[in-house]
Amino acid sequence: MPKLTMPSREEMARFWQYIKEPLLTLGLVLIATTAIARPYYIPSGSMEPTLQIGDDVVTAKYAYGYSRYSLPFAFGPSSSHRLMERLPARGDVVVFIPPSEPGRNLIKRVIGLPGDRIQMINGRLWINGKQLPLQAAGTAQMQNADGSYVTVPKFTETLPNGVKHSILKWRDNGLLDNTEVFVVPKGHLFMMGDNRDNSLDSRVSVKDGGIGFIPVENLVGRSEVILGSVDYLNASGVWAWPAELRVARFLKSIR
Repeated sequence: MPKLTMPSREEMARFWQYIKEPLLTLGLVLIATTAIARPYYIPSGSMEPTLQIGDDVVTAKYAYGYSRYSLPFAFGPSSSHRLMERLPARGDVVVFIPPSEPGRNLIKRVIGLPGDRIQMINGRLWINGKQLPLQAAGTAQMQNADGSYVTVPKFTETLPNGVKHSILKWRDNGLLDNTEVFVVPKGHLFMMGDNRDNSLDSRVSVKDGGIGFIPVENLVGRSEVILGSVDYLNASGVWAWPAELRVARFLKSIR
């Protein structure tokens, strides 16, 4: 039976020299994606016209402090508070993990804060008993899941804190255009997509396929900028992506 021998000090030193740079790189990547920022890919049109299918957005993970959802695989105990916690502002576009689908990242706009009363009446958004100003802003091209485009009306909506953002709205009598009054619970947020007639958001309960109210703990971060964009739905394959790049959307701020 061969005799086992321990590696010499010189062999250990050579081994460490060999692995230390990859380990350092891996550590820096983990720290950066956990504590600073991380890119996320947009797979659906629920946030059009602000975000398009195929956008790659950079999300600041420090914006609202940290919870277990800031860590890979949501490792850690549940808590009603975040480390260095800060509430989002109305109008922030945020990445979060819905409690009903803990393995999935979603992106929506923060519309309601704890204690707010939210309602849709004839297609118009009301917050705390006041109808939000809505101004016509021409039209926009909305992309369908099959890659085709359709022209729909675009509007500029003004939230109570003065934040203005674009929405798509082509009807006022849909299933989500007249709702009950939603009272946002403590420690939760009310999220909506900017594509108002094509978003299963906080207007829809979890049992009906929506996301309901979102706990503050489940926030991942605030989306800041579009890193890049490609219309992959109309590309014949990955090799054709360069021809479908939306260069005008590169490094575009998210508002």
